[in-house]
Amino acid sequence: MNTRIISRYLQLLRKSHNYTQEELAKKLDISRQAVSKWETGTTLPDLEVLLKISKLYGLTINEILEPTIQTERISDFEQISEIPENELKEVLEQFDARSLVIASMGASPEINKLLERLFQNIDYKLQREHIGMVRITEVEAIQKEIVSMINLYVREQEFQSAQCNLQSGQ
Repeated sequence: MNTRIISRYLQLLRKSHNYTQEELAKKLDISRQAVSKWETGTTLPDLEVLLKISKLYGLTINEILEPTIQTERISDFEQISEIPENELKEVLEQFDARSLVIASMGASPEINKLLERLFQNIDYKLQREHIGMVRITEVEAIQKEIVSMINLYVREQEFQSAQCNLQSGQ
């Protein structure tokens, strides 16, 4: 269960159903602050609220806690070089230096150079020495999370664009 992805997914679900945080909170009989905390990844909804959310959106609790993020732009970590650097940096800034360094450990030299260019404040060599050896499963998990976050970002941008188009057409 990945809190970062769940929080972004909950936010996307709310926005795609045209609810404000306040409106969603009223529907779920909770505070707006609780919704905000989910969407920032501070907390997750408890089981009772998850059940209400699942009914509201027509999803299972499992689909909420383990969202399947459709491939919108990339399906593999090596494809991050296809993302405009400003967008890529915006997504990757959600990750700490340790996670970025671990993700880079399983990447090509081209991707390593890209990450080092985007995050010049990180001393990758020193971080790698400090981290030491890492299981490949950990590298793959972080890379997969980054790919999911990029695809969620693309969905959010498409949704926002569609909302702007609807508003400008009215």
